[in-house]
Amino acid sequence: MNTVQASLPEAETALLRIRGLRAGYATRGRSGFGRRRVDAVAGVDLTVRAGQTVCVVGESGCGKSTLARSIVGLLDPFGGTISFEDVDLSAAGRRKRHRIARDLQMVFQDPYTSLNPRMRVADVIAEGWRVHRGVLAAREHAAEIDRLLALVELDSSYAGRRLHELSGGQCQRVSIARALALRPKLIVCDEAVSALDVSVRAQILNLLMELQEELGIAYLFISHDLDVVRHIADEVAVMYLGTIVEHGTAAQVFENPRHPYTRALLSAAPSIHDRPGDTGEPALIGEVPSPTAPPSGCRFRTRCPIAADVCATDVPELRVHDDGDHAAACHFAGEGSGAAS
Repeated sequence: MNTVQASLPEAETALLRIRGLRAGYATRGRSGFGRRRVDAVAGVDLTVRAGQTVCVVGESGCGKSTLARSIVGLLDPFGGTISFEDVDLSAAGRRKRHRIARDLQMVFQDPYTSLNPRMRVADVIAEGWRVHRGVLAAREHAAEIDRLLALVELDSSYAGRRLHELSGGQCQRVSIARALALRPKLIVCDEAVSALDVSVRAQILNLLMELQEELGIAYLFISHDLDVVRHIADEVAVMYLGTIVEHGTAAQVFENPRHPYTRALLSAAPSIHDRPGDTGEPALIGEVPSPTAPPSGCRFRTRCPIAADVCATDVPELRVHDDGDHAAACHFAGEGSGAAS
């Protein structure tokens, strides 16, 4: 077996490359003095190519949003590297980071909290042009706003409305239009459809896919919803307690899940679709452990139905097995679900 690094795209083909990323927050020590570092993201490797959709999926508390915030610069990582078009963002100067921000945008989960409710839709969309001067001349703003609204399937009359007049789905369309205004190469979507009704969710997902086909945008899509991931993903990274435990194409992960955590998620997820990957894995028990005190060895072992003694002492590497670039971080990933029985 080879490590997963051997199967990752070459550097020149990568739009976003993350290596050994550690990020999180600091808490007070037990005595109330000093600060203790908590790694909500604990050594993640991930690559996104141009025009591709990579989905990161996992339960709440696994570090997905911390990963997203680190990528767009809202959180300073503790360690590792984030490179965008081969530029190390941690080493880039302020001007370079400012320039890269045009190409690296984000759509948040809740548009009501991520957008200013006092602003008109036109002002929300044009906000990036005021921050990044030179993208578009002021005389062209009105026409471009109308074009962007049309791209997200809203008519030009919405430009003069305020956000409190819009539905959740309409507000999220405005969020997408705002991200598109700077003509980015990659958009990070952090649970971008989870707060929407099912029918609106499908509309927004279809819209994102249509925009990708038309504009060639790449997405790093964060979600806990496996049906959403199945619908939109080219590649899937399954995240548990700050680490990637499985990575592969959408077909590989859904049809032949290698990690017991992935199998449990697939078995537990409600779906109107047939799921070839549903293996009848026992339901997950308990909650995700706190990142302040992760289990030794395999972080999933305290909830794993096939855990063995080795899982408590040895950290499993994310390794490629016998089907190309499909990788899993499990001591028994190549042996089936009953390997430890």
